[in-house]
Amino acid sequence: MLQPGSSAPAFALPDQNGRVVSSDALRGKWVVLYFYPKDDTPGCTVEACDFTAGLKRFEALDAKVYGVSADDAESHRKFIDKHQLKIDLLVDADHKVADAYGAWGEKSFAGKTSIGILRTTALIDPQGRIAAYWPKVKAEGHADAVAAKLAEVRGGPARGDARATAPSLAVRGGGGAKRGSKTAAPAKRGAGRGVKTQSKSARPAKAAPRAKSPTKAMKKTGPRRKSSGKATDRVRAKR
Repeated sequence: MLQPGSSAPAFALPDQNGRVVSSDALRGKWVVLYFYPKDDTPGCTVEACDFTAGLKRFEALDAKVYGVSADDAESHRKFIDKHQLKIDLLVDADHKVADAYGAWGEKSFAGKTSIGILRTTALIDPQGRIAAYWPKVKAEGHADAVAAKLAEVRGGPARGDARATAPSLAVRGGGGAKRGSKTAAPAKRGAGRGVKTQSKSARPAKAAPRAKSPTKAMKKTGPRRKSSGKATDRVRAKR
């Protein structure tokens, strides 16, 4: 049985379209390699559909998912078309890769013993090492368990998740810009108050009332002089 930390056995297998998928070409990525007994059987259908339903989660974790069985490419294509699968299925016709991964051996079903592919999954890290290994798998819920383990061994949130590094930096950056503008606002208001205060202090004082012209003063004092003149005349007349 493979152990976490050990080198993952190399492989190069054709997919449902005849394209060869190799462990060498997958270096630098996380790889989920799950072995299943046969196309379009109940348990294998559940497992394939679950991996398809959770594919975006695996992609967010930067992982590729491949199913492996001894079925040929045509069988794989029919299986994919019938259930609208979004994962690639690899052809291990001589079961050598399955054997190398401990996924080939004796199994029992309905009281009968046979030799074939055992439901087994290996999680391979970007350096080509075994990160996790499931030698005995129950189809239902297995995809979720693999995704949870993948997130754990990666040591961080999924890429593209709201908590992921790049999106959160973008959010913080936007918030920072807003906070910056709010910080600048008081200065602006302060500047405005300064301008108003300055304008008030610079406002010229009201001009003092202009002195009355001499002419007007004379006009106002003139009657008194005239009146005093008449009084003098009357006094003189009495004399």
